[in-house]
Amino acid sequence: MNSQLSRRSLLSAATCGLGYLAFANLAARDAQATAANPLAPKQPHHTPRARRLIFLHMRGGPAHMDSFDYKPELNQRDGQEAKAKSRKLVASKWDWKQRGQSGLWVSDLLKHQAEHADDLCVLAGMHTDIANHTPAMLYLHTGSFAFTRPSMGAWILYGLGTENQNLPGFVSICPPIINGGSKNYGPAFLPAMYQGQAIGDIKTNVRDAQIGNISNPLLDTKTQRSQLDLVQSLNRELGERDPQDSQIDGVIQSYELAFRMQAELPSVMDLHQETAATLDAYGIGDGKPSDNFGRQCLLARRMIESGVRHVEVCDEFWDQHGELKNGHEARAATTDQPIGALLSDLKQRGLLEDTLVVWGGEFGRTPDTARKDLDGRDHNANGYCMWLAGGGVKGGFKYGATDELGYESVEDRVHMHDLHATILHLLGLDHTKLTYRYAGRDFRLTDVHGRVVDQILS
Repeated sequence: MNSQLSRRSLLSAATCGLGYLAFANLAARDAQATAANPLAPKQPHHTPRARRLIFLHMRGGPAHMDSFDYKPELNQRDGQEAKAKSRKLVASKWDWKQRGQSGLWVSDLLKHQAEHADDLCVLAGMHTDIANHTPAMLYLHTGSFAFTRPSMGAWILYGLGTENQNLPGFVSICPPIINGGSKNYGPAFLPAMYQGQAIGDIKTNVRDAQIGNISNPLLDTKTQRSQLDLVQSLNRELGERDPQDSQIDGVIQSYELAFRMQAELPSVMDLHQETAATLDAYGIGDGKPSDNFGRQCLLARRMIESGVRHVEVCDEFWDQHGELKNGHEARAATTDQPIGALLSDLKQRGLLEDTLVVWGGEFGRTPDTARKDLDGRDHNANGYCMWLAGGGVKGGFKYGATDELGYESVEDRVHMHDLHATILHLLGLDHTKLTYRYAGRDFRLTDVHGRVVDQILS
């Protein structure tokens, strides 16, 4: 064997070595930056289709057979005996039409969303594991209803960081106080800095919502910085004594973020900067039923445009066991116009291509009722609809199906874990690799389940 190296071989090997050294140096610098600021933008696992997420949470469970899952058989059998003899089948209360060039069926209940049919990807074969509000909402947000787990928003922030260090990376606008409360946007065992920032709550109009501790009328910025530096030095000293306590680091990061937010968040939340035409498009105005939700949707657009990674807006309360027609129409009057305006606004600004919008509740509703007036629907976890738009999904597309009456999903079924896996995939994250070691094992949002629904990807 010839042990001598030619000049060409030596230079080639040395060049490769320099490349490895450069890569190692870049990796080390990236790791140092992440250690110094855990919220700094991070490299995704693969090329993302979406850079950000807006979740339109329809709390309580909209009826799929009254919105996006057309059931002519159910309508023909209105009032007939259901599976259970004590119950009767209930036809949809609204007319249905095929919309857009795609011909997607959408009911007249949601006329503004119907105008965007060609952008919607309807998951008509959704199913989940439980049909009670609190555990089902926790399952929707965290992937678990039996144990406290990090919220999807916390996982996304942990995996990707945020693009604007002066704003929270994850915001929950008007979240519910009950049905899991702060657990729906909490970090659980993830470091505390990944918790979502709540703005207001479900009982407070977002116009009146305040975020505490981001302004001080008594101290100027320089004095506040000096005061904060003293407090942070004490916090860091405490953290060095107990490096395993992530809550201390979370406090440090939250104080720094609150200081930075003073300069930018008030401006982002100031809707007076928007034109009268934009406010009107979102249904914002005194006395309008859509005013509060319209403000939430417009805030969501302003936030993701400013670099916030994930925003959730929340409506109450699609839970019409009785008075189905009046109740669902009231919820539609609150949410439909703002959602239509949000989709139009994102599209006009070129944001819909890389913003994933998700609409839906924690479960669906039954096609039958025990009520004699046939004006109600009960909880149904076995089959329901959600839709996605933008961010790399097929538009004007319906995937999956429930049976002819809408009792349960029977074709191309999508479980909650599959939905989570798909959302993460679109954001550039592999749900099997997005893990955090806690109590001796690696946890993930999808636990040991979930598949990416490749069929809906554009």
